[in-house]
Amino acid sequence: MSTEAHRSPRNEAHISQLASVGQIAAGIAHEVRNPLTAVKGFLQLLKERKEEHYIEVAQAELENAIGILQNLLNVSKPDLEDEPFESIDLTAELELLMQLFQDQFYRVELVKSFQDPGTYISGRKNQLKKAFFNLLKNAFEAIPGKGRIVVGHSASDGRVTVYIQDSGTGIPKQKMNMLGTPFFTTKQNGTGMGLTLVFSVIYQHNGFIQVESDEKTGTRFTITFPVAAHSKKYKEVVRLQLQSTEQMDLKQYFRTNRKAFEEQLLTEAVNVRDKIDEILRVGNINLLDNAYKLVIFIVEGREHEVISFAKTEGVTWAKHSLTLAFKLEWLQAVRRVLWSFLYNYDLMSGTISDKEHFFNLEKRINELMDLFVNHLFISYSQFKDDLIRAQREMMDDLSVPIIPFTPSISILPLIGTIDTERSLTIEDKVITQIGTAHIETLIIDLSGVLEVEPDVIRRLIGVIDGVRMMGCQCIITGFRPGFVKMMVRTGLTFENKAVTKATLQQALADVIFKSPPPGTVSPSVHS
Repeated sequence: MSTEAHRSPRNEAHISQLASVGQIAAGIAHEVRNPLTAVKGFLQLLKERKEEHYIEVAQAELENAIGILQNLLNVSKPDLEDEPFESIDLTAELELLMQLFQDQFYRVELVKSFQDPGTYISGRKNQLKKAFFNLLKNAFEAIPGKGRIVVGHSASDGRVTVYIQDSGTGIPKQKMNMLGTPFFTTKQNGTGMGLTLVFSVIYQHNGFIQVESDEKTGTRFTITFPVAAHSKKYKEVVRLQLQSTEQMDLKQYFRTNRKAFEEQLLTEAVNVRDKIDEILRVGNINLLDNAYKLVIFIVEGREHEVISFAKTEGVTWAKHSLTLAFKLEWLQAVRRVLWSFLYNYDLMSGTISDKEHFFNLEKRINELMDLFVNHLFISYSQFKDDLIRAQREMMDDLSVPIIPFTPSISILPLIGTIDTERSLTIEDKVITQIGTAHIETLIIDLSGVLEVEPDVIRRLIGVIDGVRMMGCQCIITGFRPGFVKMMVRTGLTFENKAVTKATLQQALADVIFKSPPPGTVSPSVHS
């Protein structure tokens, strides 16, 4: 199944439909957004006066309404933020975007097939990044469990083609023609605005899009653009409408223009922008406040504060499982906006035009920014390493759960497969716990053991020898028939080393009521 979106009558009709929706959306948003914002403000006041739960519900609904209107505005504006055209290497941008989903790599295999890297198109980078981010996000969300996503890129005959193919649930045939229509979605809680934005951006860049889908095998989006006629050209610095005077120092300059700084930052970090509220809610991390705080530390040259702040940020991000890819993109945006503001500061004040002064400033600022990034990554990695180490220790404890039954009797129920590494853990934990807790009788229950190798049995026999050396009696229960057959074939035995019982219940009854002498073998062994 597929829908063609070339420059066909249907495609032109779709573009016209989007344009009409855009005009309507712009009018509705302009008329409705302001009063909704005012109502939101009054609800905030009521909330501060400790009103009931209904206030929070109403505020959440208004947030949702304002978000929908903002999405409509974004689709309706033909030049989304008046961003200039530049040469874009789609391969490089896709590489960066894919790293933003690294928290999903444990369940979804991401395969890259880039045939012609270094081929450029002309476009608005932030718009295109937003469009491809939505396509990748949809691909991951279309896969309910484990799956596969392939991202490919090629160039030929003056065109650049990108495809994103997932092994997800697919799209029903009857719904294919509705793709890209505002408020149409196949998701349970979706709005449809993501794909509307994708289609709109692709059309604005003289591209065309093809969608193929099967409910059994997944979906493939193929997008084609014309190749750029010129090579890579980096964006030039932009003159901003900022407040400054000749007497204003850098700290005052950034304080005076804080709102403009945050707005420019949101423009630069297009993929992080939509995650700001979620990161604040999930991780209690205010990205805008922290970015401003970092910039003030840097322009004032406060090295100690930069390092301390980086360490705190690293731990905070590690605690809440927020990916470093997002943080890295955010920091890159902070650096770009910082230098853009310094350029505009010099235009208005002329205080850093001297070449030597400029290079000294460049060295100091970039060194402090690099210092922040380095300490943040070190702090993040150390916390993750400590967490992994603690989890490994916890798993080791769980793999050898020595349960006290009485002050002198403990039970060790073993479950699953016992390999060489786990047998070493058993040896260490058992010997240590017997010495620490003064265990006199240890019951090892093997009824939950699925698989074990002869070498592991030999090591287990060695553990039992160690247990006896410490004056502790060992009782083994729950032999499976396969386990016993393997021991018979290999000539291994627990005879004269441990008491064997058919079940854990029988062992407990015996040690409580009659306590057989060490070294005897019960006749009730499974065969």
